[in-house]
Amino acid sequence: MEINDFFTPDEKQQLPVLYRKLLQLSGEALRKDDCRKLKKLIISAIQSKPIPRDVFGLNPIIKDMQTAVIVAEEIGMRRASILGLMLHDPVQNGTYTSEQAAEDFGEDVAGIIRGLIRINELYSRSPTVESENFRNLLLSFAEDMRVILIMIANRVNVMRQIKDCPNDEARRKAANEAAYLYAPLAHKLGLYKLKSELEDLSLKYTEHDVYYHIKDKLNETKASRDRYIATFIQPIQKKLEEAGLKFHIKGRTKSIHSIYQKMKKQKCPFEGVYDLFAIRVILDSAPDKEKQECWQVYSIVTDMYQPNPKRLRDWLSVPKSNGYESLHITVMGPEGKWVEVQIRTERMDDIAERGLAAHWRYKGIKGESGLDEWLTSVREALESSDNNLEAMDRFKLELYEDEVFVFTPKGDLFKLPKGATVLDFAFHIHTNLGCRCTGAKVNGKNVPLRHLLQSGDQVEVMTSTTQTPKQDWLNIVTTSKARTKIRQALKEMAARQHDFAKETLERKFRNRKIEYDDSTMMRLIKRMGFKVVTEFYQSIADGALDVNDIIDRYLEQQKRDSDTHDEIQYRSAESYNLPTPQPDENGSKEDVLIIDRNLKGIDFKLAKCCNPIYGDDVFGFVSVTGGIKIHRCDCPNAAELHARFGYRIVKARWAGKSQGTQYPITLHVVGHDDIGIVTNITSIISKESGVNLRSIGIDSHDGLFSGNLTIMVEDTGHLETHNKKLRTVKGVKQVTRN
Repeated sequence: MEINDFFTPDEKQQLPVLYRKLLQLSGEALRKDDCRKLKKLIISAIQSKPIPRDVFGLNPIIKDMQTAVIVAEEIGMRRASILGLMLHDPVQNGTYTSEQAAEDFGEDVAGIIRGLIRINELYSRSPTVESENFRNLLLSFAEDMRVILIMIANRVNVMRQIKDCPNDEARRKAANEAAYLYAPLAHKLGLYKLKSELEDLSLKYTEHDVYYHIKDKLNETKASRDRYIATFIQPIQKKLEEAGLKFHIKGRTKSIHSIYQKMKKQKCPFEGVYDLFAIRVILDSAPDKEKQECWQVYSIVTDMYQPNPKRLRDWLSVPKSNGYESLHITVMGPEGKWVEVQIRTERMDDIAERGLAAHWRYKGIKGESGLDEWLTSVREALESSDNNLEAMDRFKLELYEDEVFVFTPKGDLFKLPKGATVLDFAFHIHTNLGCRCTGAKVNGKNVPLRHLLQSGDQVEVMTSTTQTPKQDWLNIVTTSKARTKIRQALKEMAARQHDFAKETLERKFRNRKIEYDDSTMMRLIKRMGFKVVTEFYQSIADGALDVNDIIDRYLEQQKRDSDTHDEIQYRSAESYNLPTPQPDENGSKEDVLIIDRNLKGIDFKLAKCCNPIYGDDVFGFVSVTGGIKIHRCDCPNAAELHARFGYRIVKARWAGKSQGTQYPITLHVVGHDDIGIVTNITSIISKESGVNLRSIGIDSHDGLFSGNLTIMVEDTGHLETHNKKLRTVKGVKQVTRN
């Protein structure tokens, strides 16, 4: 293949620009001949076997160069990371090997290449990339932390490049991965700038209208915001200059994603978010005077503006585990507005923007000789548990000594304790699968039930319809879940055997025209030495007792009993009342909801988190218990369910017409605290046909009221009509559905 055919005209223009920028960023770190060797290898790889473009149609060489610029410029890594990133595609494509890379560029580069390839293989296996298990497996596979940092940079680059991509489904998937996987990783590593960019771009691609609504609002209010910041800063600037401090001040607007999160959390419109920006005072301080001068600025600011003592955040004395140092205070500014002020030095600001990568730059070390110390601090940061990202708190960089992660043939990922066997895995997926398991194919090879699983194994469970659980299986499994299921299965098997043995015995009685009497049989069983009835029937099932022999003994027992009793009491048939069957309540009920491919008659429950009603756009979610929960498409949990458990989502739609069933709905009402407003609201509800008031709670404060009403309605049509009437009540400003 001609190299000119590999690049589009636009890509040919980008090549020299990216090449010069990479040389500028990494020139000092690269060794002699690195560039020449790299160029030769990439040209050879393109000519011998074209490297495929990704799902977005991005050129792999251009994409890797763009990512390398981010790795060098925005994270601060150099030679090994850049070379490993540029060479992993040729190695994965089979035109170059990691052994050759180790010989040509060093083992450091080869290790990064192997890490990137292993993680690419994980992506090809698992469709549920956003699951917590996948994050854990990802970190266990990335033994070199630089691999994780390269992945974050790569995703930032992809998110920047796909804004015009026509493949909306692929773009949405990439955006969800960015939000659930890469942004939390970037946050934990202190890469706040990249983390905010990932979150904003993810919101842009998944909630397009919301993103541009907030962006437009920010642009509309920019002028007034800038004026306020200038008014706030002016007196502080004067005092700091009089104190002889070297500094600069800037205003930082909240990211669009964080504004959206605040709007959702506080259930308010854009105008209700007051802390849209923060003022940042950045000092040019000597290392030994950093803390002293930061506290000096704190004293000057709080002398001028009233501070809120509950909002003081001191990360100067005890920095965050990811290296973040700063002093945050919230003060009452002009016009009675709360303003956050962040006080830090140039060094602290660089670390806050670029993460832990900036640490070793301030120790006077050039190149990558200080990287080991930095990576150690990265490990400590990931292992710490000082923030609220619960999934991240459980991350470990060692190879997860207590857990293994295995795939199904379809790519689903499961977490099991270390030492788990094939049989544990089968029972972990489903009880029936475990009970019929005869072995498995692990990575394409047949293995027995007791085979120990390793992280990354792909397991296909083999079954047989004739297989049944065995008592010795309890010695094979290691998980309590599997043991419980095996015991339960053995118990159920024994019960079925007992029923069969009893039925066989009673059938023999009927064949020989002998009347069967329970009390006589109980006495016989006790006389034969059995302490419990189940042991007796088990002996019949096992063939240890002959049915004909038992009948003969039964007749002897009956004769013995008749010798000692003159008459036998029989129960009169007249005293027995046959129970009348109850009518089936669900038998005549039509399906109000059609699930998946027009399936009817499926049990479902309405989710409590969003309380869907007839007429809402809904979807089904298969719960762990096997039932289906119905959620609204705009449910607060919908995005996470789609991202983490996409394989458990099923389509659902309302059928026919609303059948008079009423659903509970909670409305949030806000307005002015006028006299009689509660009476007016309840009057509207009582007059509305098909709407019943279940509860009301109103809270009044400073002339405003807010409260929740729980009403019963039939469908969205009734709800919307009702809400319009509520909004006409004098004093009511807002009616929203919770």
